[in-house]
Amino acid sequence: MKQNAEVQESRHDGLRWAVVVSLVVVAVVGNSYFADQALLYRVLGVVALCAGAAAVALTTTKGRNLLELARSARKEIQRVVWPTRQETIQTTAIVMVAVLVVGLMLWLIDTLLGWAMSGVIG
Repeated sequence: MKQNAEVQESRHDGLRWAVVVSLVVVAVVGNSYFADQALLYRVLGVVALCAGAAAVALTTTKGRNLLELARSARKEIQRVVWPTRQETIQTTAIVMVAVLVVGLMLWLIDTLLGWAMSGVIG
């Protein structure tokens, strides 16, 4: 029974995506058509049309799947054990020292190779 309901919903998804595309096209064409109007009005119109397109897109099967993914990600983020301030500072210091050491090594190698090549080329 659930599978039949999903098939029926997916039939209307094509129409919903057509509405989404048409709203975005109207926003783009309207923005260029009303180029002589104030920027604020054009921006508000584009934002309103894009918000409507997003609302329609979220009613599709893919849109509902995206919302479910966002809810799951939010729940997963709440389960994460975040590092303490001290751990963050220590890890940052270690990374900065490692970058400095590797940078100095690469500079030294580049300098030596440049010196050797200038000696060969002469």
